[in-house]
Amino acid sequence: MTYSDADLNALLHHLDDPELVEHPPGYDHVATRALFERLVDRLDADFDTRCTADRQVQDASLHARVEVPAETTACGERIVISVSNFGSMAVVAAENPGVYSDTDEAVEAGALDITDLRKVERALEDLGYVPIPERLLTRPYDGLSPLATYRPGERVDWWIRYFDYI
Repeated sequence: MTYSDADLNALLHHLDDPELVEHPPGYDHVATRALFERLVDRLDADFDTRCTADRQVQDASLHARVEVPAETTACGERIVISVSNFGSMAVVAAENPGVYSDTDEAVEAGALDITDLRKVERALEDLGYVPIPERLLTRPYDGLSPLATYRPGERVDWWIRYFDYI
């Protein structure tokens, strides 16, 4: 399913809790981890490889991330998928988050093959994840949580809100 930027911006604001910054109310770590494990298994199968997964994330709104190894991608760059604790949101990045503003830019730069991207997007969609373009997450955070007080003097954006250490 394709979401408009307006829909995704609305989702970012809708999931923003004024009190809880690491996870939403009613957060089920076991279910979130089980879904993440299904994603890792799916990417392993789709790319015929063993993906690396970082499951040791603590004190963060980020749940975990998985990397498709560079040697298994058409462009020879790794693909990194970051998964949030909030609303089954995920970010797909070529090389590493922050290198490109979104997957369109990575494809144009020759760092991400469109067929590889479609495999990742299909896996995310089949598992119920909502892909969020990085360019929407680099906007200044204007939500309800006290997140800015956690990082005084720093520019807080939506990436920090949903995909970073708090």
